[in-house]
Amino acid sequence: MPHRHEPPPLTPVFVYGTLRRGGSNDIARYRPAPRFVGEAFIAATLLDLDTYPGAVLGGTARLRGEVYRITPEVEAALDLLEDVRADGTDEYLRRKVDVEVDGVRLPCLVYELHPARVAGRPVIASGDWFDAPGARRDFIRRN
Repeated sequence: MPHRHEPPPLTPVFVYGTLRRGGSNDIARYRPAPRFVGEAFIAATLLDLDTYPGAVLGGTARLRGEVYRITPEVEAALDLLEDVRADGTDEYLRRKVDVEVDGVRLPCLVYELHPARVAGRPVIASGDWFDAPGARRDFIRRN
């Protein structure tokens, strides 16, 4: 009997900034193509870092985003994009957060802004990156 290779498990990821549909780093451009699960909100504060956002998890603010299922290859590419490093000098930290999508709770990977990079950053009160001045600057720069 031939040996079947199981496909690698897909990791759910919550994206809230430039990786969202229509963003400058739209996750749909990665291969193998991420599978869209749905839109969702998590408890987090959204910060404007000029042409991209950062999030601080927890609190009472709501952060809007999208959930996708991704392969290990795409996860590694996102780690590079988000500047995740083993030496602690990261721009973002990998976190796991339970996210509810259409009544189902999924343990999602979320990239949280490193605490050393939070001070002085303006809060995006709506919790939606596409409402922020930085998103508009990024859109204008790309078009």
